[in-house]
Amino acid sequence: MDFIQRSKEIFNSEITELQKLSEKISSEISEVVELIYAGKGKLVIMGVGKTGIIGHKISSSLASTGTPSIFINAAEAMHGDLGMVSKNDIVLLISNSGSSSEILNVVAPLKKIGCDIIAMTGNLKSALAKEVSLVINVGVEKEACPLGLAPTTSTTATLVMGDALTICLMERRGFKAENYAVYHPGGALGRRLISRVKDEMSTDIPKVYETTLFKDIIYEMSNKRLGITLVFNKDEKAIGIITDGDIRRAIQRFDEIKKLTAAEFMTHGFKQINENELLTEALEMMDINKITSLTVMDNSNQVVGILSIHNIIDFR
Repeated sequence: MDFIQRSKEIFNSEITELQKLSEKISSEISEVVELIYAGKGKLVIMGVGKTGIIGHKISSSLASTGTPSIFINAAEAMHGDLGMVSKNDIVLLISNSGSSSEILNVVAPLKKIGCDIIAMTGNLKSALAKEVSLVINVGVEKEACPLGLAPTTSTTATLVMGDALTICLMERRGFKAENYAVYHPGGALGRRLISRVKDEMSTDIPKVYETTLFKDIIYEMSNKRLGITLVFNKDEKAIGIITDGDIRRAIQRFDEIKKLTAAEFMTHGFKQINENELLTEALEMMDINKITSLTVMDNSNQVVGILSIHNIIDFR
């Protein structure tokens, strides 16, 4: 068997089913988002087996993006874990068939607790769908499994729908990078998200004047090793910038390189950022402007440093 081709067929099969499912998404998802957003408690996700594993992942994604959430195995719920659920909570029950006994068994106790119950199921006519107030459809026509038995496409659909729910709630809450950092303080990612420009900028600023000669400009740029230098006027005000690209263009454009001064080939003005901005803001500015360095200013609009893309990428 050609396993390369077979793998591609499986990918295409799941992609096709996901595309079909996306066409079935209706107003229910908006109602679910608004219900969870307005909730006074947490979102409790329950499932068993493979869908339980997916449910755990969805709960983790929600919790890390601003929606308080926990996962409870539906089987364990009937043996004491229901004590984690309060009437202010919203419970999301996940079952592809909608007929899992472990899932159906928790419905009556949850109603007694008094919490809102929603479902994510592939069978809109199932016993589960009939017992809850809102249903998110994750039904697929066929599994990638050739026997049609092992949960494959159906769990993928549930996972993707969970991602859609997570992102919709993120956007509904106006969740930003700095919020994300609060829930991810460990590791380089978390530190990068909460660090400010002033924490990582270089304060050894490459500096030349309008009258500085070409060879001295090269020396300053080589010495500071940032790939740029700022150009100042006689009043000590930064008025322009020279980059590696400016150097290359000058060599091609001018014949008398030795007599060339900074004022004759510098780029007037420069992209700048306040020292108190987040590194994520700096990275976005670099990306939008297709540059690798920013001039850092303080609150009095004085140059206090240079932030290079390497300060961000190499940040540990």
